[in-house]
Amino acid sequence: MSPQAVSDARQLAAEMSGGDSSVVTGPLKGYHHETYVLRLLDGTQIVKVREPRSEILWFDRRCFESEEKLLRALQGELTRIPEVLDVAGMGFQGFIEGRTLPARRWAGGRVPDAVLDQIVELFRQMARIGPSRLEDVPRRCRLEDRAADGDTDGFLERLIVFIEEQVYLKNFAQFGALFEELGVRPDSFTHLRKHVAGLKQRPFCLLHADLHRKNFVVDSQGELWTIDWELAMLGDPLYDLATHLYLMRYPKDQRHRMTEDWRRVVERINPDGAYGLETDLDSLLDFKRAQSVFTDVIRVSLSLSEGTGFNWLALPLAARRLQRILSAAAQPLGLTGVPSQPEIMTALVRRQRSLLSAADS
Repeated sequence: MSPQAVSDARQLAAEMSGGDSSVVTGPLKGYHHETYVLRLLDGTQIVKVREPRSEILWFDRRCFESEEKLLRALQGELTRIPEVLDVAGMGFQGFIEGRTLPARRWAGGRVPDAVLDQIVELFRQMARIGPSRLEDVPRRCRLEDRAADGDTDGFLERLIVFIEEQVYLKNFAQFGALFEELGVRPDSFTHLRKHVAGLKQRPFCLLHADLHRKNFVVDSQGELWTIDWELAMLGDPLYDLATHLYLMRYPKDQRHRMTEDWRRVVERINPDGAYGLETDLDSLLDFKRAQSVFTDVIRVSLSLSEGTGFNWLALPLAARRLQRILSAAAQPLGLTGVPSQPEIMTALVRRQRSLLSAADS
């Protein structure tokens, strides 16, 4: 979509507002969608009007055909999730008014105990929702691409295949040389598979799969709402905990409390739901560290080229971030060494110069 083009989401929001731009806010910040918030003409409801951004790269495997259809199926099953409102024959997500959990609002990345308790309650509610409860919700993936209930190794293998094929190989022409300079090669996936193999079997349940601070909204009453269910899937419950811990960056004591509280509520729903936590949680966290390499190398590189030119001022910070990510994933990816920050800066600049040379030729 060109910068001058009027998106379908913007046009629809304008039509629904009756031409009153004062009731439309947006576009909101967000990676996957161009989103507008619209207060309906009766003044009682606020909805989100959005469409997927055509120019973005998808780094995560999507399971359900429609987030709105999933949310409809989950009404009454989960508390404090967006409602789907029917307006003019179409379904729109209700907008949750409140504040997301900022990364540094509380010292050391801590969250209030009341918030922590509500996140645990969310995990408890999701643990009750097995594959049979959502079998009527349309899926994106083919039946043969879905792991059998309890096949945690098969579930993780499909996530690895997605990263390998849809992130690494799909973008190899643009980023292959950069990955090579950073020490990440095709055999890194062989190392990763060996490193995470042998997970214990656990019954599948609903996973949000993206429970980070910006996907939690605290309203004026202190109630916690969970938004952005687009990456939700059915799979290994421990994977959802690992993803949450990796993204939240809790201080040590809150990480321990979340893990133990998660175990307690999940085992109460299904005694086998937390089976193998002592060994498998570390393996799944290592997978998340490895996954981050493939997504963040591309994202960081692209971020330096946003706008009118190369962002030289952001280069040192970008190199420092990538070195930290590579160091964390060195063992699961079998990296023989992690390049220094100057070496990473050189690799990022070399990619930019190769793009300029290709454009001039």
